[in-house]
Amino acid sequence: MIIMIFPNILLAVFPVIFIIIFLRFLSKTSFLHIILRCFRSFEDLFHVYQFYKVPQFNENFQPNHLFRKVSTYLSSLPAMEDSDFTNLFSGPKSNDIILRLDENQVVQDSIFGATVWWSNQKSETDDGNSNLVLKLRKKDKKRILRPYLQHILAAADEIEQRNKEIKFYMNLQTEKGRRWRGIPFTHPATIDTVVMDGELKNKIKADLESFLKSKQYYHRLGRVWKRSYLLYGGSGTGKSSFVAGMARFLNYDVYEIDMSKVSDDSDLKMLLLQTTSRSIIVIEDLDQFLGEKPRLISKTGIMNFMDGIISSCGEERVMVFTMNKKIDEETVMRPGRIDVHIEFKHCNFTGFKSLANSYLGVKEHKLFSQVEEMFESSSLSPAEIGEIMISNRNSPSRALKSVISAMQMKISSQRSSVSESSSAVENDGGAGVFCRESVHTVREFRKLYGLLKMGSRRKEESPLIDYSSGLDKEKEASRHAA
Repeated sequence: MIIMIFPNILLAVFPVIFIIIFLRFLSKTSFLHIILRCFRSFEDLFHVYQFYKVPQFNENFQPNHLFRKVSTYLSSLPAMEDSDFTNLFSGPKSNDIILRLDENQVVQDSIFGATVWWSNQKSETDDGNSNLVLKLRKKDKKRILRPYLQHILAAADEIEQRNKEIKFYMNLQTEKGRRWRGIPFTHPATIDTVVMDGELKNKIKADLESFLKSKQYYHRLGRVWKRSYLLYGGSGTGKSSFVAGMARFLNYDVYEIDMSKVSDDSDLKMLLLQTTSRSIIVIEDLDQFLGEKPRLISKTGIMNFMDGIISSCGEERVMVFTMNKKIDEETVMRPGRIDVHIEFKHCNFTGFKSLANSYLGVKEHKLFSQVEEMFESSSLSPAEIGEIMISNRNSPSRALKSVISAMQMKISSQRSSVSESSSAVENDGGAGVFCRESVHTVREFRKLYGLLKMGSRRKEESPLIDYSSGLDKEKEASRHAA
């Protein structure tokens, strides 16, 4: 019985298998494409279509930015790779390849449950103008046209921002007046490569990511969509590298203002007005500039630059001010002018291990215990340690010994300076003003006065975001709890 049924099943399945094989064969030939094209032509007889043309240039032969946005969006569609004809172009970066519509090529897109078609058509006049033509069903026009165009603009902005080449701008004096001069920004630093507490890095990244997504939130509050940072610490602690890391993280251009080439308050305002959105505006060594007298730029001009009406003439900007030493001027440091304070300290042993891993590829070493002991008495800046490691990168042991020697020399220098100051005080003892005991008393009084002053200031200050000090308090609390 089973033997008799099996041939019947085979006869029934064989035609199905044959049809599947035949269709797979047709899919690899042009015959199926011809059938599909005929079917679309037949389908067009039952629909009314609307056409919209996006010319490459306007009537004054100026570039049409919408044409660029649509081209960018279409290049990202998966249908471009499956199209019959697609032009390949090199992108702004060496490894980028951009897809572009060929003449009379049609690419299909689906949005909001509707299907639309784009084609590239040359202008009828011989002016070199190309047109991107949108074709959609008339019944879908009111429902999808405007939302679809908004979707294209948003997607194109995101793609352009992701693929954009970061620029570094400097303010230079030229015969035609002051203007910004831009060059490609090739600094390789990232926030991750900067020597900094890991928890602090995560907080800063979260703050920057929150800023990028907060346009509607700022507008609802009636505030300009910008953020300001104060970076303070000694030379070589990583402030400039951190600015480069911020630019990489945000994909923003960098405008560095050389205050020595700014003539007056009006000139500073014009420089700010000429910056673009999605940029980082940097003023370095602000504490030194505020201490210079006389100066052509007033303190009021600096305050207006930070948060005045002139600073509201552009959005999506990050302002960064660096200082070697944090100043106590409330007019400069108050909330609203500076949103986030970040202290850059000299390297500790944890930071040293991070540098050894990055520069030397060493995670553990027998000399680490000796280095850790040295950090209890002294410290070096990340730049100093990095320079030593680069010079001795072929020998990790020699690099670590060189770091130990540098720290020993610094300790010896500090001790000699202390002994010299003590000798000066002893030599001045004949005047009857100071003695050794009185010197210690004065020092202890200054420390006590500093603590009292710090406590009163904390009570008076409004709350600021100071990530670095917040981390120190959390660590100190956990240490006492332990």
